Amino acid sequence: MDATLWDTIKSCIKNHVPAHSYRMWIEPIGLGGCQDNQVELTCANAFSQKRIQEHYGSLIRSEIEKQTGRPLDIRFAVSEKKSTPAPAARIRTARPAVSPMERQMELPQVATRLLSGRMLRKDYTFDRFVVGQNSDFAYSAALSLAAKKGGTLKTLFLSSHTGMGKSHLSQAVGHHILHKSPGERIYYVTAEDFTNEMVGALRSGGMDIFKEKYRTQCDVLLMEDVHFLTGKDRTQQELAMTLDYLFEADKKIIFSGAALPADIPKLNDQLRSRLSSGLVSPIEKPDFQTRLRILKSRCRENSVDMPMRVMEFLAGELEDNVRQLESGLIGVTAKHSLLGTPIDLELAESVVKNIVCRKRQITVEGIKLLVCKEFGVSPEDIISKSRKQNLVRSRQMGIYLCRKYTDQSIQAIGRSFNRYHATAIHAINAVEKGIREKTAVGRQCEVLQKKIESGDL
Repeated sequence: MDATLWDTIKSCIKNHVPAHSYRMWIEPIGLGGCQDNQVELTCANAFSQKRIQEHYGSLIRSEIEKQTGRPLDIRFAVSEKKSTPAPAARIRTARPAVSPMERQMELPQVATRLLSGRMLRKDYTFDRFVVGQNSDFAYSAALSLAAKKGGTLKTLFLSSHTGMGKSHLSQAVGHHILHKSPGERIYYVTAEDFTNEMVGALRSGGMDIFKEKYRTQCDVLLMEDVHFLTGKDRTQQELAMTLDYLFEADKKIIFSGAALPADIPKLNDQLRSRLSSGLVSPIEKPDFQTRLRILKSRCRENSVDMPMRVMEFLAGELEDNVRQLESGLIGVTAKHSLLGTPIDLELAESVVKNIVCRKRQITVEGIKLLVCKEFGVSPEDIISKSRKQNLVRSRQMGIYLCRKYTDQSIQAIGRSFNRYHATAIHAINAVEKGIREKTAVGRQCEVLQKKIESGDL
């Protein structure tokens, strides 16, 4: 068997596996050699070797036998590529080599600690991301950015509502790059982390160190919640300049946020241009079949034996986002384990009603009336063009609560308050800031939330 025949075999395999699985696992397999009745196929590393053998070994053997017309002994091996010498600039800053005996073993079930920023969740990998029509493009883009060196795709912006998987994909890129290149310097931060770190550097006189860290000591930047930067001019300017340095150095960058760059209010043109310079990919709600596959995957991972009719019920009722779906699964398995009750429709219904029942009773108009009563304004005033402080605060509070307690889109909520989409995002950010800083706005929001959750509408 020669290289041409192996390419033909891979083309046949491509018709039997999802496109993203083919790109990640099958395409990189090389033909190591063929002698007598034995064929050696090479994999990038030991992890890939194990994964390919377990999930695609039988399919590969079947296609090889079909194309060659005879049974062959297939052996999977790790390719032995000679490492290229590091450039002089990297040699000077390289860490001293550590022998296998000196290297500390990873603790099981502990998230990956990066050089800077937050820890990557151990379970947020490409393997565990269930791809559907809602996320196929975003998944493929993230995988392409993570897997290819020297490719044209260097920047990706993932946009979705909360719980749709943008954090999962962003961290999966970090895991994939670290697995292939452990020496890469990956920074995983939120926009709020970046802002707070910069403010701290300004106060302590450490801006030079801060700039050096992000501009020249970072190989991959993963930044979440970019919409948090709205109205923060100084942070926006610093981030835009940092991105210029990273772009020129050909580094990889992934942003994620609740809105597209064009829809984030009070963002300067320079930063908006940088955020939009790469690939922008929204992630939508998963459809029924995708939700069902997510449940099957989670049940398989956790060795949960759940009847199909129960999974179908959960997938049909919990349709808002992946996080809500997983919450339903956890509720069912926890009740089953703690109370010893069988996993059936009755158990699933008791869990689901606590998640969705109240939400179905809560409407935009109901919240609007509650907020008007709390602030002492009329429904006509709250949707007027007036900029009086009391009306602005009540309007922002109403928009925030509608976003949290209803399944309406930000655009629809904005229209119900006679406001644009960008203004609605600004209102949500303003209330979230009040909650974080524990201001009067935050305390008032807490009171209203208790009334909503108790059914006092």
